[in-house]
Amino acid sequence: MPVTTALLVAGALLVAATAIGLLWRARQGRMRVVDHERMDVADLAAHERGDRVTIVQFGTEFCARCPQVRRSLTEIAAQHPDVSHVDIDLTHRPDLATRYRVLQTPTTLLVDGDGRIRARFGGVPHRGEFTDALAAV
Repeated sequence: MPVTTALLVAGALLVAATAIGLLWRARQGRMRVVDHERMDVADLAAHERGDRVTIVQFGTEFCARCPQVRRSLTEIAAQHPDVSHVDIDLTHRPDLATRYRVLQTPTTLLVDGDGRIRARFGGVPHRGEFTDALAAV
């Protein structure tokens, strides 16, 4: 393979990898509306659920960003009497990662009083967008 062709292939791979990385990064912390999914209340049986909304945060013992998100979500939940925050460690419950399609930690779900998942955030949620989503539930 000539050197020119190898450089062109390497350059194309670099451009493609950069584009994919930028797209992935832009989606981090963004809300996805998922009104058709439900959360099994048995999965939250050991936790106190909110009357209006339960903020469910999935993390692991090794998640570097999870403590920061936990503090932020606990603070937000404390400002609303009908909202609770539940932190589920997937290290001890890997079955839930499969059931709720958790591909990264932290992943945060907004679950309404009927058990419907109303919004999903992958990564660190943007605070403004999160509070807007919470108000909409």
